[in-house]
Amino acid sequence: MEKHQHHAADGADGALGSQPKIALEVQDGSRSAGQAGQSVSEKSEKKVGPLAAELMKALSEYVAALVKADGGELYVVSASQDDVHVHLAGTCAGCPGATMTRERLLEPTVRGVIPKATLKVTTGWRIPEGATRVDPS
Repeated sequence: MEKHQHHAADGADGALGSQPKIALEVQDGSRSAGQAGQSVSEKSEKKVGPLAAELMKALSEYVAALVKADGGELYVVSASQDDVHVHLAGTCAGCPGATMTRERLLEPTVRGVIPKATLKVTTGWRIPEGATRVDPS
């Protein structure tokens, strides 16, 4: 079994204000990782709201490359002022390091774009219906 390390930037551990409510759960969606959702580059900004587009841009610039380096895939399932749902697939599916990815990478990035949103992070090999893959920029 390979050991995957998750990387975090200095200062990304809660220095940006109050912490959002977090849920980490295993999710079996309706599509497998082999049938991945559209990537950010495949989906026009007109099809998603400006808030979701800003979030996907922030995730693609920083988080997606680190997740991909460990063999994982990052998806945005939904994003609004109140809730953000992110899904980790690939080698991140069921990985104990997904908690560190959430705390050190996802929380600070989401908080920087949508400060008061509740973050829901799911993991699993099956991609939730309607999820958009976030590729590194």
